[in-house]
Amino acid sequence: MSVEVIAAKVLGAVPHGFLGRRGGVSSGIFAGLNVGLGSADDRDAVRENRRRATAAVAPGAELVTLHQVHSPTAIRVTAAFEGDRRPHADALVTDRPGLALGILTADCTPVLFADASAGVIGAAHAGWKGAFGGVVEATVAAMEALGARRTGIVAAVGPTIARKSYEVDEAFFRRFAEADAENDRFFSNGRPGRYQFDLEGYVVARLAASGLTRIEALGLDTYSDPDRFFSYRRATHRGEGDYGRQISLIALPASGEVAAGLDGG
Repeated sequence: MSVEVIAAKVLGAVPHGFLGRRGGVSSGIFAGLNVGLGSADDRDAVRENRRRATAAVAPGAELVTLHQVHSPTAIRVTAAFEGDRRPHADALVTDRPGLALGILTADCTPVLFADASAGVIGAAHAGWKGAFGGVVEATVAAMEALGARRTGIVAAVGPTIARKSYEVDEAFFRRFAEADAENDRFFSNGRPGRYQFDLEGYVVARLAASGLTRIEALGLDTYSDPDRFFSYRRATHRGEGDYGRQISLIALPASGEVAAGLDGG
Protein backbone atom coordinates (compact mmCIF):
# COMPACT_ATOMS: atom_id res chain seq x y z
CA MET A 1 0.00 0.00 0.00
CA SER A 2 1.38 3.39 -0.96
CA VAL A 3 1.58 6.32 1.44
CA GLU A 4 -1.71 8.23 1.53
CA VAL A 5 -1.20 11.98 1.23
CA ILE A 6 -4.23 14.11 2.09
CA ALA A 7 -3.98 17.60 0.62
CA ALA A 8 -5.77 20.83 1.45
CA LYS A 9 -7.09 23.01 -1.35
CA VAL A 10 -6.20 26.22 0.47
CA LEU A 11 -2.48 25.33 0.37
CA GLY A 12 -2.57 24.92 -3.39
CA ALA A 13 0.78 24.02 -4.94
CA VAL A 14 2.79 24.35 -1.73
CA PRO A 15 4.24 20.85 -1.13
CA HIS A 16 2.31 19.51 1.84
CA GLY A 17 0.30 16.61 3.12
CA PHE A 18 -1.59 15.23 6.09
CA LEU A 19 -0.60 11.57 6.37
CA GLY A 20 -2.29 8.75 8.26
CA ARG A 21 -1.19 5.19 8.88
CA ARG A 22 -1.36 3.87 5.31
CA GLY A 23 1.83 2.96 3.49
CA GLY A 24 4.23 2.16 6.32
CA VAL A 25 6.24 -0.84 7.48
CA SER A 26 5.37 -1.04 11.18
CA SER A 27 3.36 -3.94 12.58
CA GLY A 28 1.20 -4.85 15.55
CA ILE A 29 -0.50 -1.95 17.30
CA PHE A 30 1.78 0.37 15.30
CA ALA A 31 0.79 -1.19 11.96
CA GLY A 32 1.35 1.23 9.12
CA LEU A 33 3.17 4.53 8.87
CA ASN A 34 4.07 5.13 12.52
CA VAL A 35 6.59 8.00 12.68
CA GLY A 36 6.72 8.35 16.47
CA LEU A 37 10.26 8.23 17.82
CA GLY A 38 8.72 8.31 21.29
CA SER A 39 6.78 5.10 20.73
CA ALA A 40 8.02 1.62 21.58
CA ASP A 41 7.95 0.65 17.90
CA ASP A 42 11.03 -0.76 16.19
CA ARG A 43 13.41 2.16 15.65
CA ASP A 44 14.39 1.08 12.13
CA ALA A 45 10.73 0.80 11.13
CA VAL A 46 10.04 4.31 12.41
CA ARG A 47 13.02 5.71 10.50
CA GLU A 48 11.85 4.01 7.30
CA ASN A 49 8.34 5.36 7.83
CA ARG A 50 9.70 8.87 8.28
CA ARG A 51 11.75 8.49 5.10
CA ARG A 52 8.69 7.30 3.17
CA ALA A 53 6.54 10.12 4.52
CA THR A 54 9.04 12.79 3.52
CA ALA A 55 9.57 11.28 0.08
CA ALA A 56 5.82 11.19 -0.53
CA VAL A 57 5.39 14.91 0.16
CA ALA A 58 8.73 16.63 -0.46
CA PRO A 59 11.24 14.37 -2.23
CA GLY A 60 14.80 15.36 -1.44
CA ALA A 61 13.88 17.57 1.51
CA GLU A 62 15.30 17.13 5.01
CA LEU A 63 12.71 16.27 7.63
CA VAL A 64 12.57 18.55 10.67
CA THR A 65 10.47 17.57 13.70
CA LEU A 66 10.27 18.62 17.34
CA HIS A 67 10.11 17.11 20.80
CA GLN A 68 6.49 18.15 21.27
CA VAL A 69 5.42 19.10 24.78
CA HIS A 70 1.93 20.68 24.37
CA SER A 71 3.37 24.18 24.68
CA PRO A 72 2.64 27.48 22.88
CA THR A 73 6.26 27.69 21.74
CA ALA A 74 7.07 28.29 18.05
CA ILE A 75 10.64 28.29 16.78
CA ARG A 76 12.40 29.37 13.60
CA VAL A 77 14.20 26.59 11.72
CA THR A 78 17.20 27.25 9.47
CA ALA A 79 18.57 23.69 9.18
CA ALA A 80 17.71 20.14 10.15
CA PHE A 81 18.58 19.18 13.72
CA GLU A 82 21.45 16.76 14.28
CA GLY A 83 20.47 13.28 15.41
CA ASP A 84 17.76 13.34 18.06
CA ARG A 85 18.53 16.90 19.19
CA ARG A 86 15.01 18.09 18.68
CA PRO A 87 14.08 21.21 20.65
CA HIS A 88 11.13 21.18 23.03
CA ALA A 89 8.46 23.17 21.18
CA ASP A 90 5.17 22.68 19.34
CA ALA A 91 5.44 24.76 16.20
CA LEU A 92 8.13 25.56 13.68
CA VAL A 93 8.47 28.05 10.84
CA THR A 94 10.99 28.56 8.07
CA ASP A 95 11.83 30.51 4.95
CA ARG A 96 14.42 27.96 3.81
CA PRO A 97 13.71 25.71 0.82
CA GLY A 98 14.64 22.07 1.20
CA LEU A 99 13.27 21.61 4.72
CA ALA A 100 10.12 19.56 5.39
CA LEU A 101 8.48 20.76 8.58
CA GLY A 102 6.78 17.87 10.35
CA ILE A 103 4.21 17.75 13.15
CA LEU A 104 3.26 14.47 14.82
CA THR A 105 -0.25 13.82 16.12
CA ALA A 106 -2.51 11.06 17.38
CA ASP A 107 -5.75 13.00 18.06
CA CYS A 108 -4.32 16.51 18.56
CA THR A 109 -4.73 18.99 15.73
CA PRO A 110 -2.04 19.51 13.07
CA VAL A 111 -2.10 22.92 11.39
CA LEU A 112 -0.09 23.77 8.28
CA PHE A 113 0.50 27.41 7.31
CA ALA A 114 1.86 29.17 4.25
CA ASP A 115 2.42 32.62 2.84
CA ALA A 116 3.73 31.52 -0.54
CA SER A 117 4.24 35.07 -1.78
CA ALA A 118 6.61 35.74 1.11
CA GLY A 119 8.18 32.27 0.93
CA VAL A 120 7.35 31.43 4.54
CA ILE A 121 5.73 28.27 5.92
CA GLY A 122 4.81 26.92 9.33
CA ALA A 123 3.45 23.87 11.10
CA ALA A 124 1.86 23.62 14.54
CA HIS A 125 0.82 20.89 16.96
CA ALA A 126 -2.37 22.22 18.49
CA GLY A 127 -3.65 19.91 21.17
CA TRP A 128 -6.10 21.48 23.59
CA LYS A 129 -3.28 22.69 25.87
CA GLY A 130 -1.26 24.24 23.05
CA ALA A 131 -4.29 25.79 21.38
CA PHE A 132 -5.56 27.16 24.69
CA GLY A 133 -2.10 28.49 25.50
CA GLY A 134 -1.61 30.28 22.16
CA VAL A 135 0.42 28.05 19.84
CA VAL A 136 -1.60 29.26 16.83
CA GLU A 137 -0.90 32.90 17.58
CA ALA A 138 2.77 32.16 18.26
CA THR A 139 3.14 30.46 14.89
CA VAL A 140 1.58 33.38 13.03
CA ALA A 141 3.84 35.83 14.88
CA ALA A 142 6.93 33.74 14.09
CA MET A 143 5.98 33.70 10.41
CA GLU A 144 5.52 37.47 10.44
CA ALA A 145 9.02 37.83 11.89
CA LEU A 146 10.29 36.10 8.72
CA GLY A 147 8.41 38.46 6.43
CA ALA A 148 5.01 36.82 6.09
CA ARG A 149 1.90 39.02 6.05
CA ARG A 150 -0.93 38.05 8.33
CA THR A 151 -3.39 38.76 5.52
CA GLY A 152 -1.38 36.55 3.20
CA ILE A 153 -1.13 33.50 5.47
CA VAL A 154 -3.41 30.55 4.71
CA ALA A 155 -3.94 27.65 7.10
CA ALA A 156 -5.15 24.06 6.83
CA VAL A 157 -6.40 22.06 9.80
CA GLY A 158 -5.78 18.34 9.44
CA PRO A 159 -7.16 15.11 10.91
CA THR A 160 -8.01 15.45 14.60
CA ILE A 161 -10.35 13.95 17.13
CA ALA A 162 -13.92 15.07 16.43
CA ARG A 163 -16.49 16.44 18.87
CA LYS A 164 -18.48 13.19 18.78
CA SER A 165 -15.39 11.28 19.92
CA TYR A 166 -13.96 13.73 22.46
CA GLU A 167 -15.60 13.48 25.86
CA VAL A 168 -14.36 15.83 28.59
CA ASP A 169 -15.29 16.50 32.20
CA GLU A 170 -16.77 19.48 34.01
CA ALA A 171 -13.38 20.89 35.04
CA PHE A 172 -12.22 20.88 31.43
CA PHE A 173 -15.36 22.73 30.33
CA ARG A 174 -15.03 25.29 33.13
CA ARG A 175 -11.43 26.07 32.17
CA PHE A 176 -12.55 27.17 28.72
CA ALA A 177 -15.78 28.83 29.80
CA GLU A 178 -14.03 30.96 32.42
CA ALA A 179 -11.39 32.05 29.90
CA ASP A 180 -14.00 33.24 27.39
CA ALA A 181 -17.79 32.93 27.63
CA GLU A 182 -17.96 32.41 23.86
CA ASN A 183 -16.07 29.12 24.22
CA ASP A 184 -19.37 27.56 25.25
CA ARG A 185 -20.12 27.06 21.54
CA PHE A 186 -17.39 24.41 21.31
CA PHE A 187 -19.10 22.15 23.85
CA SER A 188 -22.27 20.10 23.71
CA ASN A 189 -23.87 18.07 26.47
CA GLY A 190 -22.87 14.45 26.78
CA ARG A 191 -23.38 11.98 29.59
CA PRO A 192 -24.25 13.43 33.02
CA GLY A 193 -21.38 15.68 34.09
CA ARG A 194 -19.66 15.27 30.73
CA TYR A 195 -19.34 17.31 27.55
CA GLN A 196 -18.29 16.74 23.95
CA PHE A 197 -15.54 19.13 22.88
CA ASP A 198 -15.03 20.45 19.34
CA LEU A 199 -11.23 20.78 19.22
CA GLU A 200 -11.17 21.36 15.46
CA GLY A 201 -13.72 24.16 15.73
CA TYR A 202 -11.79 25.75 18.59
CA VAL A 203 -8.53 25.74 16.61
CA VAL A 204 -10.28 27.23 13.56
CA ALA A 205 -11.69 29.98 15.76
CA ARG A 206 -8.24 30.78 17.15
CA LEU A 207 -6.89 30.98 13.60
CA ALA A 208 -9.67 33.35 12.57
CA ALA A 209 -9.16 35.49 15.67
CA SER A 210 -5.51 35.78 14.65
CA GLY A 211 -6.57 37.59 11.49
CA LEU A 212 -6.35 34.70 9.01
CA THR A 213 -9.12 34.78 6.45
CA ARG A 214 -8.38 31.65 4.39
CA ILE A 215 -8.71 28.59 6.61
CA GLU A 216 -9.62 25.06 5.60
CA ALA A 217 -10.63 22.33 8.06
CA LEU A 218 -10.61 18.81 6.65
CA GLY A 219 -13.17 17.45 9.13
CA LEU A 220 -11.49 14.05 9.52
CA ASP A 221 -11.92 12.20 12.83
CA THR A 222 -8.83 10.28 13.94
CA TYR A 223 -10.66 8.34 16.66
CA SER A 224 -13.42 6.80 14.54
CA ASP A 225 -11.26 5.66 11.59
CA PRO A 226 -8.77 3.04 12.88
CA ASP A 227 -7.81 1.82 9.41
CA ARG A 228 -6.72 5.29 8.38
CA PHE A 229 -5.43 7.09 11.49
CA PHE A 230 -3.66 6.51 14.77
CA SER A 231 -5.49 7.69 17.90
CA TYR A 232 -4.16 8.02 21.43
CA ARG A 233 -7.64 8.01 22.94
CA ARG A 234 -8.75 4.97 20.96
CA ALA A 235 -5.60 3.08 21.95
CA THR A 236 -6.22 4.02 25.58
CA HIS A 237 -9.83 2.83 25.45
CA ARG A 238 -8.66 -0.43 23.94
CA GLY A 239 -6.00 -0.89 26.63
CA GLU A 240 -3.22 -1.17 24.05
CA GLY A 241 -0.53 0.47 26.20
CA ASP A 242 1.07 2.47 23.38
CA TYR A 243 0.09 4.09 20.11
CA GLY A 244 1.40 5.20 16.75
CA ARG A 245 1.79 8.77 15.55
CA GLN A 246 0.98 10.20 12.13
CA ILE A 247 2.73 13.13 10.53
CA SER A 248 1.71 16.31 8.71
CA LEU A 249 4.30 17.92 6.45
CA ILE A 250 4.89 21.16 4.58
CA ALA A 251 7.91 22.36 2.60
CA LEU A 252 9.10 25.13 0.31
CA PRO A 253 10.19 23.91 -3.12
CA ALA A 254 13.60 24.98 -4.35
CA SER A 255 12.01 27.10 -7.07
CA GLY A 256 9.72 28.97 -4.66
CA GLU A 257 7.22 29.30 -7.54
CA VAL A 258 4.05 28.33 -5.73
CA ALA A 259 2.18 31.57 -5.10
CA ALA A 260 0.02 31.29 -8.19
CA GLY A 261 -1.23 27.88 -7.09
CA LEU A 262 -2.78 29.08 -3.87
CA ASP A 263 -6.55 29.08 -3.65
CA GLY A 264 -7.56 32.72 -3.89
CA GLY A 265 -3.94 33.82 -4.38
